[in-house]
Amino acid sequence: MILIGLLIIAIGAFCQSSSYVPINKIKSWSWESYWLVQGIFAWLILPFLGALLAVPDGHSLCELFTSENSFNICMTIQFGILWGIGGLTFGLSMRYLGVALGQSIALGTCAALGTIMGPVFLSWFFPEQDPLSKLTFSVLVGVAVTLIGIAIIGIAGNMKAKALSNSLPQGEGQGGAGDFNFPKGLCIALLAGFMSGCFNVGLTFGADINFGELTDPMFRALPATLLVTMGGFVTNAVYCLYQNHKNRTWSDYSNKSVWGNNILFCLLAGALWYSQFFGLSLGQGFLRESPELITFSFCILMALNVTFSNVWGIILKEWKGCSRKTITVLLIGIAILILSSFIPQLV
Repeated sequence: MILIGLLIIAIGAFCQSSSYVPINKIKSWSWESYWLVQGIFAWLILPFLGALLAVPDGHSLCELFTSENSFNICMTIQFGILWGIGGLTFGLSMRYLGVALGQSIALGTCAALGTIMGPVFLSWFFPEQDPLSKLTFSVLVGVAVTLIGIAIIGIAGNMKAKALSNSLPQGEGQGGAGDFNFPKGLCIALLAGFMSGCFNVGLTFGADINFGELTDPMFRALPATLLVTMGGFVTNAVYCLYQNHKNRTWSDYSNKSVWGNNILFCLLAGALWYSQFFGLSLGQGFLRESPELITFSFCILMALNVTFSNVWGIILKEWKGCSRKTITVLLIGIAILILSSFIPQLV
């Protein structure tokens, strides 16, 4: 059962790591326009449909959003808003570091801090539940190992930056490396990882927003996922609409000649992105035998996201021209991140 759960989470991670590929097929739209439209699918429509799976016959989703759950609902949405900030800076991290390195550092930080912050924040409001007891020795060791993996990947990124700098003629841009800027990208990626970790905090506060035993264990996290993504959508929508106004790109939405193509690929990108948390919820349903793996499942998802994002990084030739030593350091860091996901079962 545990292997099935891990496999489902892995499939979701692969889909998420592939979600930026369809965006390359979008035509004649500015970044803010396609980001907002794919967000409607990724953070509103698909999470809503997913949350309906948690509703048993004879009940409705509205029953969950009552005054009894008002505090947890508000906290879940608020941490979703903070996560939304992480989503915005996440895109910038990939701009300055590339898909592979940007996702590695941001998602690695998100994995480590997201795992810890949930029980910590929950203990401030509900100490009687003793949520800190979930942070067992093996979980904390796994987090520490994850941070080591991040540091090693950072070393690989610095080696890449030096190699690119030395290979270009003086005064020439980064060429195929785009806007690669390791120091700036590192700071943004760490911020993105910290804020993105708020997603798991929101899930922690919303863990009981379901119908309990009436809801299939595989679907219990989906209502909370909807609330978190709703909060994130607010943040992103405000920013995107501001950019539409600032850049005068409102005409993107009225360009009927590309609507069919762009809506299709925005839907595909949104579906691939949402698959990671849909898969996380389904996978957790098979991990009930191991409470430590439940606590660590968010970290597992992020570590697998890092793995698959680097596969795409290789496919997109982002590490082309780097020395064998640089690639070796990168692979060591990735291997350590993957190992950290299984620490609760090994320690």
